[in-house]
Amino acid sequence: MNTPTTHQKNQSKIATSFGSASQSYDVSARLQRFSGKHLMPWLPNRNDLRVLDLGSGTGFFTDLLAGSYNQVIGLDFSKNMLQFAQQSRSKDIAWLEADAHQIPLQDESIDFIYSNLVIQWCEPLDEAIKEMLRVLKPGGLIIFTTLVEGTLHELKSSWRQVDDDQHVIDFKTEEQLDEYFNTDASSILEHKCQNIILEYQNVIHLARELKGLGANHLPKKKNRGLSGKDKWFAMTEHYQDFLEPSGIYPATYRLYSGLVVKLNN
Repeated sequence: MNTPTTHQKNQSKIATSFGSASQSYDVSARLQRFSGKHLMPWLPNRNDLRVLDLGSGTGFFTDLLAGSYNQVIGLDFSKNMLQFAQQSRSKDIAWLEADAHQIPLQDESIDFIYSNLVIQWCEPLDEAIKEMLRVLKPGGLIIFTTLVEGTLHELKSSWRQVDDDQHVIDFKTEEQLDEYFNTDASSILEHKCQNIILEYQNVIHLARELKGLGANHLPKKKNRGLSGKDKWFAMTEHYQDFLEPSGIYPATYRLYSGLVVKLNN
C-alpha cells in the first residue's frame, strides 16, 4: 500500500525525471504527437469552454487547445516543463504546478479534461480519477490516452531472460481501465485500443528515446545502480529475436484512447 510519503517521493522523482527531459521531449515525442492528434475528433465543437490539459508537459497540445477554447489551463508537476511551456506557448494559457492527485481547482469548474499519455504515471490511479471527476462539471468529459499492458513487450521479454528486476513500468490492463472509469460517477462513452509499433536503429536508440521522454523512473526497481554492461549486452542479444528483416528494432506501444463522461448524480 502506498503511504502519502511514498507517493510524494515517487511523484517527486517522476517530476524530476520528466523535468530533466524538457529540452529533448518534443524531439523524442513521436508517440505523444500521434496519440494526441488521435484525440482531436473527440474534442467538443464549442469554444466557450474551460479546459484542463492534465499533464501538459511542454505545452505542445495545450497550445493547440488554446487556439480553440476560451479558457485553457495547463497542469504539470514538473517545474522545468512548465517553465519551458510558459516561454514557448500562448500567453493566454494559465499554468499550474500540481499533482493530478491534488488538483488546485474548485469543484465542478472544468468543462472537459484533455490528458495525453499521462495517467500511466498516476499511482494510485483511482485517486487521480476521483480528482478529475471532482473538478469536472456534471456531463463534463475526460478525453485521454494512456498505455496499457502489452506496451514494450519486446523490451520486457528481453530483460526477463536476464534477471527478475523491473526495467519497464507495470501498465494497467484494458479491463482495469474499464473498472476504474465505469462506475456510479462516470462512464466510458467510447474507447479504442491499438498497437503502435515504432522503429529504432538499435536498443540504445530505444533507451535514449525513453530517457528523452522522461519515462525512466521505476518505483519498483530493486537494483538502483546502472545495469551492468554484461546484463545490458545479454538483453540486447535477446532483443535481436524481434529484429525485423530490414535490421530495424521494433517496439510496441499498446495505446488506449478513451472518452469518459461524468454522470449526473
